Amino acid sequence: MARFCLTPLKAAIIVTMKKITNKGMREFTVLIEKDEDGFFVATVPALHSCYTQARSLEELGPRIREVIKLCLAEQKAPRMKFVGLQQVEVNT
Repeated sequence: MARFCLTPLKAAIIVTMKKITNKGMREFTVLIEKDEDGFFVATVPALHSCYTQARSLEELGPRIREVIKLCLAEQKAPRMKFVGLQQVEVNT
């Protein structure tokens, strides 16, 4: 099950997802943002091109788990530990 930790940063939510592998459980940090159309977009920073979207958080959980499984079938995930999240403003 996912643990949702709401942050004071705009629409960002950090979710720790557990994934079962041959060696037991793995945890992945998932960044969830809400886009301009109202979709929730989930990205796994530890896995290259690992992301999905859904209209609700309830839909997003199963989708990101499926995408993590697909990404792990194609690549090896480095062992990373979540340290923090920071939003940075840049003039454009």
